[in-house]
Amino acid sequence: MPLNEVFEQNPDRRYIMFGGKGGLGKTTFSAATAYWLAKRGYKVLVFSVDPQASLSDIFKRDIFGQGAVEIMPNLFAQEIDADRRIKEYQQEIRQKILDMYGMEEIPEEIENYIQAAAAEPAMEESAIFDEVVDIVVSGNYDYYIYDLVPLGHALYYLSMASVYDEWIDKITGLREEMSEYDQVAAVMQRKKESEEDMILKELTDIKYRINTSSSILTDREKTAFFFVLTPEEMIILDTQKAAGLFAKFDVPLSGYIVNRVIPEELASQEIPDYLRNRLEMQKGYLTKIDKLFGNEVLARVPEFERDITGLPMIEKMAIAMFGGLA
Repeated sequence: MPLNEVFEQNPDRRYIMFGGKGGLGKTTFSAATAYWLAKRGYKVLVFSVDPQASLSDIFKRDIFGQGAVEIMPNLFAQEIDADRRIKEYQQEIRQKILDMYGMEEIPEEIENYIQAAAAEPAMEESAIFDEVVDIVVSGNYDYYIYDLVPLGHALYYLSMASVYDEWIDKITGLREEMSEYDQVAAVMQRKKESEEDMILKELTDIKYRINTSSSILTDREKTAFFFVLTPEEMIILDTQKAAGLFAKFDVPLSGYIVNRVIPEELASQEIPDYLRNRLEMQKGYLTKIDKLFGNEVLARVPEFERDITGLPMIEKMAIAMFGGLA
């Protein structure tokens, strides 16, 4: 089934993800899909969850850390600034300590701990994940297009939701048990009960947000996940393995898109031997892709003469992927 028909026949799939190894064209496909949908009248947000984001390069606009930036009518793009999110976390922690203990300034040993925690490798990914939850739960757009990080990190995002969920279940359970004891001494401890209720409310809200986000990632009715690959031996093998891993997380795989296909008509022209050899190798790899993935291969996108940057080239890519903008 052509890629445009996958979208037309599944109008409720409003969360679109492109996955695959780094450097295969995921960001380009994300931008081109957002362009195609925007041209069809939908309000679209394409956002990057990769710390080494390149949407700014593709759109030729500095959008990093600026929230949702309007690129053209209906098309918005966003690159998440994890460092700023971590600084916001730190400030929230400081403020809560000051409020809770009535301090005027944070003790040095606590400040050192806050700084050290921010340097943890998982903190950046956690900050990005939290911002993704905010974006998705807001519900301001018709389509959300995730420019995912490379495969290993993508699996981290998918597993993180269940880790958060389990942790909050435990904490919420403890808070509920504590609130039962508090009720016995409610007359004496009105203020404390009120504080406990606020903590429980905050935890319940976090749980709702994370559940909403994680349920979207695995909802076949709402989500389309496409693997991007190129006609190369190692990429094909890696994609096959990754598809198996994603299946374990119940990610609804919608198909495969083959990128950087050298046009076969070049074989009938005067071309250098190395290019003719590349075409012959590619033919074998394309046959292997068709054998492995069959009718789940939705599009073969040609190698372009130059990098896909700027709206005119993004439009060319959108036409190559979807067959037209009408």
